[in-house]
Amino acid sequence: MARQPRAWQRMLSGRRLDLLDPTPVDIEIEDIAHGLAFVARWNGQTHGDYPYSVAEHSLLVETLFARLCPQASPADRLTALLHDAPEYVIGDMISPVKAAVGPGYGELDKRLSAAIHIRFGLPAATPAKLKKMIKKADTVSAFMEATQIAGFTEAEATKFFGRPAPELMQGLDIQLRPPVAARNDYTRRHAALLERMP
Repeated sequence: MARQPRAWQRMLSGRRLDLLDPTPVDIEIEDIAHGLAFVARWNGQTHGDYPYSVAEHSLLVETLFARLCPQASPADRLTALLHDAPEYVIGDMISPVKAAVGPGYGELDKRLSAAIHIRFGLPAATPAKLKKMIKKADTVSAFMEATQIAGFTEAEATKFFGRPAPELMQGLDIQLRPPVAARNDYTRRHAALLERMP
């Protein structure tokens, strides 16, 4: 009888996370923050001495989401912060690669998202309206990243992501910094939002 391939990963916290059947009890924010801080957006193809991490991107998306939805609850803002959290173990793929890989990546992402959300007191599935607004913030972030650090012209970025309202981006210049700084800020922001939840 053939052995089943190993489907779990040992995390720095000591947890064993089953990637195919994740459970909320094996999710730790420190693992998420650390992993995301070392996963590069844009396949690492960005200007600067440090990669632009998914942790940094997530902090920007949460800030943009709050500007788009100033009345958003702490839970909604936490959902925005965690929107790419599964990438701490499955990595970040640019959209063309996700399309080529097919539905398998999406299913992994969906299962991990559900476990992460439940772990932090959020609905397993993000409501459609909230998901749409987070996606809008994510798209504004993509435009900013594309034009500020990924070498796109404004015309190219507008073609792919649309041109956001300037006031949404005001004062939010992207600064590349060491992964540990993004990791610590991500962990702090998560704690602050969790504390404000009922």
